[in-house]
Amino acid sequence: MKNLLALCLFAIISTASFAQEATPVVEEEKLTLDGPYIAFFEKSHDFKDITQGDKVEHIFEFENSGTTPLIISNVMVTCGCTAPDWPRTPIAPGETSQIKVVFNSTGKIGRQNKVITIVSNATNNPEKIKIVTNVLAPQSSEAGE
Repeated sequence: MKNLLALCLFAIISTASFAQEATPVVEEEKLTLDGPYIAFFEKSHDFKDITQGDKVEHIFEFENSGTTPLIISNVMVTCGCTAPDWPRTPIAPGETSQIKVVFNSTGKIGRQNKVITIVSNATNNPEKIKIVTNVLAPQSSEAGE
């Protein structure tokens, strides 16, 4: 009797797990909503180790995979060490564009995690991307070597 109950329970759980779809929630939202939709090709970039004082930049590419023009009204950063540059004109459905992010490590040390918030008319507004890096202390050069 215990074996039969265990077998029935296993069959129910197995059937339920195979019935699950592998479609991400974001994709379902994108397919069911009309309007602009900002879809980044990557949402994070790691610069790895850099030396204090270095300026590094990365370009985040995205597509308007929605049904109407995408308008980015603002790109907000968490500190003045991060400077974004974004398109000021509407991005038509199906078109790609980019946001350039420059990070200045002057005065920074250790692990840095900077979040960039994109404010737009997209159905998935606001959207966030981020940069991370590890800022190393500058090498001191000794005189006479």
